[in-house]
Amino acid sequence: MQYQTILVDNQSDNIGVICLNRPDHLNTFSTEMADELYSALMAFENDPAVRVIVLKGEGKAFCAGIDVNELAGKSTIEYRRWIERMEKPLVEISRMKKPVIAQVQGVAAANGMGLVASADIVIAAENVKMGLTAINVGLNCVGPVIPVARSVGRKKALELLLYGRLIKAQEALDMGLINKIVPKDQLEDETMKWAKELAVKSPIAVQIAKSAFYASEDLPYTSQFDFMNEAFARLCSTDDAKEGVAAFFEKRNPVWQEK
Repeated sequence: MQYQTILVDNQSDNIGVICLNRPDHLNTFSTEMADELYSALMAFENDPAVRVIVLKGEGKAFCAGIDVNELAGKSTIEYRRWIERMEKPLVEISRMKKPVIAQVQGVAAANGMGLVASADIVIAAENVKMGLTAINVGLNCVGPVIPVARSVGRKKALELLLYGRLIKAQEALDMGLINKIVPKDQLEDETMKWAKELAVKSPIAVQIAKSAFYASEDLPYTSQFDFMNEAFARLCSTDDAKEGVAAFFEKRNPVWQEK
């Protein structure tokens, strides 16, 4: 498929890369880019050759939110449909079985911050600034705050939502929004290092782990154990589980069978 607003690279090491490619607009979400991002995510989700997906942005910003040029002239119903399209990639990442690693530099604001928070793993450059900034122009980020709140908790999420300030990389790390900070010139290499390390693990084990984590997140405490134990039991019956244990005892690298 030919894309106009993103770049897609299916690498030979089981890693799929999606790059937001509107650098002149700080990679802000247009309707076209939201649709293309969703399409690319689904294509990699359904590609057995891809085990890990890396999401990044071209140019100096990761994503500065939604393109405000699309705001004017809609009815309430049209605004609802429009914002649902913009946020569809954020929602779908949690539904996907394959892990998504965000490689973040520069600004990640509004829907861009939501996209970062929606990713499963986040590697960020030292120059990162994030914020739910829409409140500053009379709007709000009530969609993006949902994945942000899952990472930082209610009080900090409301602070970010209501004050609209930008936070720097270290504060984002302390809040739990990112996993690691690296120098900007090491961002690409460090992200690919994490992606390659994950891509050599059992695909079925990784996918069951991610799916079970999200599916059980809102269950009551004891029900979550029941759900996770069922997921573990299903995993134990797979060929990869048997192969992984056999390889451990035989002191060799495992050869994964299940995609």
